[in-house]
Amino acid sequence: MPLSLSRENPTTFKTQRLFVEAGPNALSYQSLGQPLNFSQMLERRKAVEVSDPLHFALELANLGVSVRLTLNWQERDYWVLVRQRRLDRGDIVLKLISGYVPTHELNLPLLTAVQEVAEECLLETPEGWLTGRFGDTWLPAPYQKTLHYRKNQHFHLSPLSGAARPVHCGKQPLLERPRAYVHLPTASLQLVYDLRLTLPKAAKQLSLFHVDEHLQGDQLVALLDRSRPDLYLMPLQQGRPTPELFTLNKGQLQAIDCSDLWLAESFAAQDGWLVRDERIRWEDWLSRRLEKTNGDR
Repeated sequence: MPLSLSRENPTTFKTQRLFVEAGPNALSYQSLGQPLNFSQMLERRKAVEVSDPLHFALELANLGVSVRLTLNWQERDYWVLVRQRRLDRGDIVLKLISGYVPTHELNLPLLTAVQEVAEECLLETPEGWLTGRFGDTWLPAPYQKTLHYRKNQHFHLSPLSGAARPVHCGKQPLLERPRAYVHLPTASLQLVYDLRLTLPKAAKQLSLFHVDEHLQGDQLVALLDRSRPDLYLMPLQQGRPTPELFTLNKGQLQAIDCSDLWLAESFAAQDGWLVRDERIRWEDWLSRRLEKTNGDR
């Protein structure tokens, strides 16, 4: 039976519309208008059109962040993916750790990104759950009222290489240079941060779980379901993903059937600053990656 970790009132979440200006070499955004609650934001996430993928100015519904998280386990690197049923789009996809950026963090979306890692990616050892740090900043322990977090062991988050084209909030460049794209079907600006998660050496018999929030009545409930960890590891070979998926339970990798899988839009083709697709089939994404790898040789 799933364990309820926390309950929140979704009306406390506030964000704002964005005005985005893009050119061939950079993109900038700034907030617009009054704060929106979650429902008001979703109402604005309707498809928009852009004629020039490299040069445009338009209003968007919200800012979202994702984390392409690289985890090293037993001397091999893996990308961390989570499984999510998207009720607003009627599908089930594997996606990066991600979330919506609230109003007070629109000028520092990196803070939202690292907090999403703490909330969505839970690391369990026999002695308890791991907290984390990004540089000198401690990540929150969001479920400390329910779970036992270890006091003497924690993981580290650190930035990997940033995107080539800079992104600005107003005139201020964003830290760690996230990849940016405008997702046309949802009228949203999305930022993807490339981070590494380093485990403490004493982390043995590790288990990984994804925690997602579900609306129950008027409450947003975070649930932990041990029977469905919903957090997957994709192995990398020389930095490139391989066609495998695993869960990690008590230190043991368990292979997952990869047939009939879909990936979220952050894996879809990007044209300039634009992503037009809602999702991409796993096999199609792998084929495209293989073509790109062969083309780079």
